[in-house]
Amino acid sequence: MAIKFYKPTTPGRRGMSVVDYSGLSKVKPEKSLLTPVKKHSGRSAGGEITVRHKGGGNRKKYRIIDFKRNKLDMDATVLTLEYDPNRTSFIALVEYEDGEKRYIIAPDKLEVGNVIRAGAGSDIKIGNAMKLADMPLGTVVHNVELYPGKGGQLVRSAGNSAQLMAKENSMALLRLPSGELRNVSAKCMATIGTVSNPDHGNVNLGKAGRVRHMGIKPTVRGSVMNPCDHPHGGGEGKSPVGRPGPVTPWGKPALGYKTRKTNKSSDKFIVKRRGKK
Repeated sequence: MAIKFYKPTTPGRRGMSVVDYSGLSKVKPEKSLLTPVKKHSGRSAGGEITVRHKGGGNRKKYRIIDFKRNKLDMDATVLTLEYDPNRTSFIALVEYEDGEKRYIIAPDKLEVGNVIRAGAGSDIKIGNAMKLADMPLGTVVHNVELYPGKGGQLVRSAGNSAQLMAKENSMALLRLPSGELRNVSAKCMATIGTVSNPDHGNVNLGKAGRVRHMGIKPTVRGSVMNPCDHPHGGGEGKSPVGRPGPVTPWGKPALGYKTRKTNKSSDKFIVKRRGKK
């Protein structure tokens, strides 16, 4: 897919770009794999705002995605490549030999009519899924499980991929998109290839309205608030923060503050953290 630009007929159009969807199938989504999504606008069960800046947005239905790829040793034909409003990547509708249809995350360069398969005997080709133990070293993968049988949790967003670096005992070492080196169980499933829609990060929204369509409301800077509303507020004209560093509306450090627990149980699986040399 490529990026499509418009002529600057209005201020909002100037600089705006969108992903070119001409390569996707022009069909309606599979009805049996749709489910409603209820909006909560960032509010808890008690009606209090627990996540700010959420509300509005276009209506959408959730596409049920097969993250587990647990239909083993059976060929599936790619019927369509579709847009999914709930994620940055595209999705593919596949039909198995027994007639069952499922949505999967579409790998880059997957085409309609391709035949994919999951299981130990599958070929090393784009769209096939198998356990990390059955893959050769250097394989590029996505939709990686953290726990065997739970379904893919890692490397699912547009354009991302992980690489299988080593296998030792019952663990597989992966280099994740962040640069982190992490061990996961070699029994975990993963799909071969890179996630589709790699140009997603190059899109320029161009106008505020497109952000509102996504269900994101405007964010007001703390420095323009009153002191009673934010620790950065108050003062005459443009005033400095007045603290050693910026903080959240509730006084917690905002930038560079590590929030991960120091004794988290998964620390033993992380070989090298992201950003570390």
